[in-house]
Amino acid sequence: MARIHPLSDVQSENIGANTMIWQYCVVLKGAVIGENCNINCQVLVENDVLIGNNVTVKPGVQIWDGITIEDNVFIGPNVTFTNDLVPRSKKYPEAFVRTVVKKGASIGANSTIVAGNTIGENALIGAGSVVTKDIPDNTVWFGNPARFRGIIDKNGVITYK
Repeated sequence: MARIHPLSDVQSENIGANTMIWQYCVVLKGAVIGENCNINCQVLVENDVLIGNNVTVKPGVQIWDGITIEDNVFIGPNVTFTNDLVPRSKKYPEAFVRTVVKKGASIGANSTIVAGNTIGENALIGAGSVVTKDIPDNTVWFGNPARFRGIIDKNGVITYK
C-alpha cells in the first residue's frame, strides 16, 4: 500500500505499493507511479505521466504531461522539465512533446530538460545543466548547454574525457 501524506492532493489511484508521497504534492488523476518510489514534498505530477519503480523525485519538481520516467531514476531537487517547445498562454498543442528518462539515469539539482529529448540508461546529468539533445546510455553530461564529459560504469565510476 502507498503512503500518502494527508497534506497532499493525490487524485490518481495508480500508485504502487510502498511508494511514499510527501506533503504538499499534487498528483493528477491520470498519473501512474510505480512501487517503492519516494516523491518528496512540493512535487506536481500531471495526468499523462508514467513513473516507474524505485524512483526518487526530490522537492520542487514538476513532471508535466508527456514525460516518462523509467525504473531506478533519481531526479534531483528543482529539476525543470518542459513539454511544449512553443508555449503560449491559453494555447495548447494537440499533443505534448514526449520526454523519456531511461532506467537508472540521474539528473542533478536545478537541471533543465528541454522537451522531446531522451536521457539514456544510467546516464548522469550534472547539477545545473541544460539538456537540449538526446543523451546516450552510460554517459556523463553537464553544463549549459550540457556537453559530453565522460563515461559512467555500472558501479558509478566516471571516466572523464
